[in-house]
Amino acid sequence: MSVSATDIPNIKCSSCPIRHRAVCSRCEAEELDALEKIKYYKSFEAGQTIVWAGDKMDFVASVVSGVAALTQTMEDGRRQMVGLLLPSDFVGRPNRDEAAYDVTATSDVTLCCFRRKPFHKLLEDTPHVSQRLLEMTLDELDAAREWMLLLGRKTAREKIASFLSILARRGTTENNLAGLDSVEFDLPLTREAMADYLGLTLETVSRQMSALKRDGVITLSGKRHVIVPDMHILLNETGDDADGGMLV
Repeated sequence: MSVSATDIPNIKCSSCPIRHRAVCSRCEAEELDALEKIKYYKSFEAGQTIVWAGDKMDFVASVVSGVAALTQTMEDGRRQMVGLLLPSDFVGRPNRDEAAYDVTATSDVTLCCFRRKPFHKLLEDTPHVSQRLLEMTLDELDAAREWMLLLGRKTAREKIASFLSILARRGTTENNLAGLDSVEFDLPLTREAMADYLGLTLETVSRQMSALKRDGVITLSGKRHVIVPDMHILLNETGDDADGGMLV
């Protein structure tokens, strides 16, 4: 882990903002007590490296707040962003002691970390925690397949709208989404990073963001604050149907 990470006081599981979405979401009181004994918190400033690919990892973690990028470096030195970690996403693998990707904070990030070996033992002793981690891993696989579709088949406008809708969904309560209320969030990436992640040019990203603003789909406040007045309108721009599948 980056030596410049900052230790912060533990947050009680009962008041954790990701309590009902994270790997511990089905834990009972006694199981949460067991997690309390092996957890600790680290914070990272935007731009800090959390872990380098190939580093030994003696921990796994849940993202409590902020966003981190997964990046892979090719043999010729080029770097490609391959994923984003949002609040409640899981970092690392309990049965793997090396990091597969560089993990970098794109905004200020707080991690709830668990020592790897005790967490692995907890998985063995608590089947529903292991089951929840499996579900999250399969959800991550589905998201990767959907991202392949997005990069390969969607228009530039649909790519931008899809990316914004993902951020809106993950940063909003289910009740708000059900009512399709106005949603606000901060973009975790610069437009240059968005272009890299979406397979677009910087000019295209800027042009499409301006077009979505002009058409009333979003409102921009400052450089990164996004307001979605109506989620229905944004979702209609993604090229997906109401269930999240591709429109044909």
